[in-house]
Amino acid sequence: MNFRVVFHLVSHMLLVIAGGMAAAWGVSLYAGDPSLAQLALGFSCLGTLVSGLILKMATRGDTDLTRRDGFGIVTLGWLFASAFSALPFMLSGIIPHPVSAFFEAMSGYTTTGATVIPVLEGLPRGILFWRALTHFFGGMGVLVLCVAILPFLGVGGMQIFRAEMPGPSKDRLTPRITTTAKWLWGVYVFFTAIETGLLRLGGMSWFDAVCHSFATMATGGFSTRTVSIMAYQSPYIEAVITVFMFLAAANFALHYRALQGKVGSYFRDPEFRFYLALWTGSALFVSLILHTRLGMGALHALRLGFFQVTSIMSTTGFATADFERWPFVLKFTLILLMFVGGCSGSTGGGIKVVRLFVLAKAVGREIRLFMQPQAVLRVRLGEERLEPEVVSSIMAFVAIFVLLFLAGTAVMCFFTPDFPTAASSVAATLGNIGPGLGLVGPMSTYATIPPAGQAVLIVCMLLGRLELYTVLVMLLPGFWKK
Repeated sequence: MNFRVVFHLVSHMLLVIAGGMAAAWGVSLYAGDPSLAQLALGFSCLGTLVSGLILKMATRGDTDLTRRDGFGIVTLGWLFASAFSALPFMLSGIIPHPVSAFFEAMSGYTTTGATVIPVLEGLPRGILFWRALTHFFGGMGVLVLCVAILPFLGVGGMQIFRAEMPGPSKDRLTPRITTTAKWLWGVYVFFTAIETGLLRLGGMSWFDAVCHSFATMATGGFSTRTVSIMAYQSPYIEAVITVFMFLAAANFALHYRALQGKVGSYFRDPEFRFYLALWTGSALFVSLILHTRLGMGALHALRLGFFQVTSIMSTTGFATADFERWPFVLKFTLILLMFVGGCSGSTGGGIKVVRLFVLAKAVGREIRLFMQPQAVLRVRLGEERLEPEVVSSIMAFVAIFVLLFLAGTAVMCFFTPDFPTAASSVAATLGNIGPGLGLVGPMSTYATIPPAGQAVLIVCMLLGRLELYTVLVMLLPGFWKK
């Protein structure tokens, strides 16, 4: 790995983050936040800016990237981003412990939405805006943003794009990867702006509307209210957020084509059709159980069921109800949906719909081969026949994801008082969802978990957001050999 090239790109990422901190500082000044919060954001911005400039000057030169460099830039870049982004939380005194502050920042960039802050009301607006902005940067990827705005990357930008974009397929919308990155960010900003306007029409303040739109389109889940979306008690706001959570968990390449007038692209895509069917079936099942087991009215059950299923399946993590109090069958259903996640090329986390779709087809193929050993059967994704290596790769990814979940749960049993908290905290962070069960339920926070346990969950968040391999490959001795 070429450290000079890697840290040169990391320096540009720090400059982008410094710009975001400057925006949060401006919000803090405008809102009249306490001086400590203003100073924390101001000094954090200055420190990040100076560090980025020094690093940039010290690493100038050739910027040709290899695939190995791409992995290094993304993994180290996200670690550096989270470290510098933790400064406002620490310097303001809101999260004094460095591990907890790093947890909050990593949760923002990985769009996990897990928080260690017990009460959000009364926090300085600049700090709340900064939390939301980490989601906005992390959703489409701050390094993909760098690819879009740094023309000198050229072909090397593809290495970053492959390492940071979620899902097994990396759709190149245009021949130039920088143009693809610009279009993806353009669609992302467009949907964010539309949602902000709709939420403002529903009675949210402009500040809350912007923060919740950042969190929704990034499938993050940081709210400005302690009890999340439940605080608004508004069917209209819940409906708007449900629609945009659903869109954020779909492949953004499909949105790009739809905005060009090719709306049929959605229904020609086999992953989207499976995603739509799974989402609809899960939401109707949860609504039915709420209606029959808890005696809720049909409309109220549908409202809660569709919102919460969309929130969990998209890995956003907003809440309109304390599902910790729901029947066990519903909690189990939501845990399963945590593993599903969004579509390939979305801002959602999890295993991804396309992988589970292919896995289901591969299992069906093996069952048919058991009955007809001489048959020649191929796994198909729509009209495309998948090569055996692709199917094996997807099966390996799912296996590694499950093994990491089991290993993480075993470790977290040392830091949590019960199994539901241990297992769901790992599922919620590895899948980048946020809320889990037990002590980390939708109306609770991760503040009760000790710093050592939070450090384990930080690793889970990074692994989940960067699709496992991007991080795991750096643990191989061969990665560091020249």
